[in-house]
Parts: sequence; structure tokens; C-alpha cells
Amino acid sequence: MKTKIKYTDEPMGRLRVVDDFLPKPEELVFKEDNVKVTIALSKSSVDFFKTEAKKHHTSYQVMIRRLVDLYASRHTKPLTTPSTGRAKAARR
Repeated sequence: MKTKIKYTDEPMGRLRVVDDFLPKPEELVFKEDNVKVTIALSKSSVDFFKTEAKKHHTSYQVMIRRLVDLYASRHTKPLTTPSTGRAKAARR
């Protein structure tokens, strides 16, 4: 059996105020604009994601969306390419 803690009115010693370091609730919501689409996937793929989602206590749709987002971000080319400086050197 656990021993009970007895609280008293004794002084607690030197205290200090800690600055609020937690983010605001709206900063915790990572909401992106989503577009609903209809897509036909193989049964084996959907079964795989459902099994994995159950293991990780999440939704299989979220896992698929995250996979597609990661793929797109990995293969998105930048709008401009960084300059190598060769064109300027060639003009000299």
C-alpha cells in the first residue's frame, strides 16, 4: 500500500516564476488546404495501410496522405535554380 503524503503549511523555500514556453493552441494545428479526390487503390495496398494504421493507432487515410505529401515534396523542383556563376565568368 502506498504511503499518503501529508501536506503542511510550511514555507516552500525560494520560488521563481517560469516564463510560459508552451506554444499557443493555434500554433499546434498544422492544417493545410485539402482537396477531396476519388482514387482506386489495390486491395492489398489498402489492407497494408489499414494494418499499419491499426498498429500505430492512426487512420490509414492519414498515412496514405502523408506518403503522397512526402513523395510530392521530395520530387518537387524548385522554381529557380541556384546560380553557379559560370555565365558571369564566361562573359568576362
